[in-house]
Amino acid sequence: MTVSHASAASDGALVQALHDGDEEAFAEVFRRYYPTVYGVLLRITGVPDEAEDLTQEVFLRLYQRPVPLGTDVNLAGWLYRVASNLGFNAVRSRRRLRDRVLRWARLERPLVTGAPNPAAEAERSDAAARVRQALAELPERDRTVLILRHSGVSYAEIAAAVGIRTSSVGTVLARAERALRARYLARNPGAGEE
Repeated sequence: MTVSHASAASDGALVQALHDGDEEAFAEVFRRYYPTVYGVLLRITGVPDEAEDLTQEVFLRLYQRPVPLGTDVNLAGWLYRVASNLGFNAVRSRRRLRDRVLRWARLERPLVTGAPNPAAEAERSDAAARVRQALAELPERDRTVLILRHSGVSYAEIAAAVGIRTSSVGTVLARAERALRARYLARNPGAGEE
């Protein structure tokens, strides 16, 4: 596949080329989907370096084991499903490690980031942590749908990533948003007044 043909190729053609070992096809998939996959993982983990590492892992998995061939090849859905699974696993792993360290040390100290405006950075970080905490309490499908949608992923790609009909995505998304808001407000009374 030539470079000019690769950028115009459909996902199905790219998947076939990946199965044929075409390096240009892999490069095109990387160029096409890297920003969104990274954005999804950044929203899940909240840590840029970790999101970068996990994004590389998603594309490594694609390179090692391309998307299965079939009549309904959905490359984007496959990438987002792998990304969300890796992201949630990383967050769970980080949480387990933190819990072990806290149990061992019996104290929790905030990390000093050396931000130019410590008060504003602390407030932003605290707000993001509260949202992530409320998000973590949701069922995995709801978390995935919310993160993918707020990363700019289409309904069809969300449907493929979580295994639901495209026509159901809007309903699942609306319910997930209501559940997230309810959990956030339950943990942060008075936040609804902001």
